[in-house]
Amino acid sequence: MKFLVDECLSSILAALARERGYPESSHVVWQGLGGIQDWNLVPSILDGDWTFVTRNAYDFRGDADAPGSGGHYRNVSVHAGLICLNGERMDREMQIERFSAVLDAVEKDSDLVNIGVEATMRGPDEILIERYDLPAT
Repeated sequence: MKFLVDECLSSILAALARERGYPESSHVVWQGLGGIQDWNLVPSILDGDWTFVTRNAYDFRGDADAPGSGGHYRNVSVHAGLICLNGERMDREMQIERFSAVLDAVEKDSDLVNIGVEATMRGPDEILIERYDLPAT
């Protein structure tokens, strides 16, 4: 598994993934894809077999109640997974905290093919990790 971190998130997340045992992980900017619109990133994500990490959940999965009914993954039949770090204003520490929680969850269940994973704060000290089929089956 290898993670590709969106440019809306810190490149420190790609470094964290590498430290946690995913040495091929990268950042959109490191791949020369900075400034490319989200919908134009999808072919590179799929061709590279990347598990994509973003904070733009709605843009990629569509409505939370019907993942895959909209968004850039709506017509994708097979993908290596989508990870969404949710939050209005996330500084680097918040991003690290949420992504670390996702990595902990992935270590327990690493099959992310056609899976979405979301990390959302619940209260001051709890991160809710949700997994779902993407698109929904």
